Amino acid sequence: MPGIMRAAAIDEFGPADHLNVRELPLPQVGDGDVLVRVSVAGVQLTDAAIRAGWTPPGATITFPQVLGNEFSGTIVQVGREVEGLREGQEVSGFRLLGCYAEYVSAPADQVVVLPADVDLLTAGCLSASGQTAHTALDRLEARPGETLLVHGAAGGVGTMAVQLARRRGLRVIGTASVSNRDHLRRLGAIPVVYGEGELDRLREAAGPDGIDLALDAAGHGSLTIATGLVEDRGRIGSLVEPSLASELGCRWITSDRSSERLAELLTLCSRGELHVTVRAQYALDQVADAHRDVETGHGRGKVALRIQHRAT
Repeated sequence: MPGIMRAAAIDEFGPADHLNVRELPLPQVGDGDVLVRVSVAGVQLTDAAIRAGWTPPGATITFPQVLGNEFSGTIVQVGREVEGLREGQEVSGFRLLGCYAEYVSAPADQVVVLPADVDLLTAGCLSASGQTAHTALDRLEARPGETLLVHGAAGGVGTMAVQLARRRGLRVIGTASVSNRDHLRRLGAIPVVYGEGELDRLREAAGPDGIDLALDAAGHGSLTIATGLVEDRGRIGSLVEPSLASELGCRWITSDRSSERLAELLTLCSRGELHVTVRAQYALDQVADAHRDVETGHGRGKVALRIQHRAT
């Protein structure tokens, strides 16, 4: 195994072109870690926010800083205290930073062996959006028979939230662009086009029973709209606007990630009960373009980095 790897990192905060590929030392593998040869790294708006200057709670940014918080690949080294994992297994995993790279070292309890019928592309783009949506439904106490409003329902988290809510027996209303209406219908949601007149369209879609809870994955004032539709503001959650959520008395929701939660999502994928929509795939050298893509805020599903390894 080479002592260096290619990785996408920043040397300072700034726009997408501050993110460049360079050679860096392989990460250290602790006794409780596994080293994974990365195949796919998902690209998140969270990653772009970190690149621009935001530091997630609990994180320390050290330049050059490799970005990326979810991955799939193959285990190539196992720490001395790791049990139940071995070299050669294909896995899905997560860590706060460091995944836009040929290799990533992650705690063993943050990786899950793939079911045989889940591909690496799905596995590499599942953890962040899937676990965030799953956490949100738990925190908002989503119950069968209720109606959930999802703002930004065609995005990475939104598509997960729609599918998981439908599995729990909820009716789902989702806002999206005109071009994504049919996509939302296929996922099982009632589509409502955002923009002027949105509140009236949502009231019409909700009908006499109204809306019980809401999840905002879009921003741009969507929380304010939700407060006009959901009586209990403790059941309105935001993934993108913590300050506004606090001001309005709504909930700021962060992901509670665990191997158990990820394993549950992978099982649903293997059964064909949960689907990851990947709208675009980029090579590692195109990482700046991948960030520009997610920052448009208009795409469907996820953006992925395909990590191509040099011949050894």
